[in-house]
Amino acid sequence: MFGLFKKKSEKEILYEQYQKLLKEAHAASTINRKLSDQKAYEAEEIMKKIEILLKP
Repeated sequence: MFGLFKKKSEKEILYEQYQKLLKEAHAASTINRKLSDQKAYEAEEIMKKIEILLKP
């Protein structure tokens, strides 16, 4: 209840985007391989941003 109005950190927002893109890539993999590869690439770019945030 106390976390109800807590804002998400930039890392949490990026991680949610990463998860969403991976799900989209997996769903598209059986239908459209090019779209799947594009979504996977976008997810990897977001993971690179997350790794930069985690470095001290």
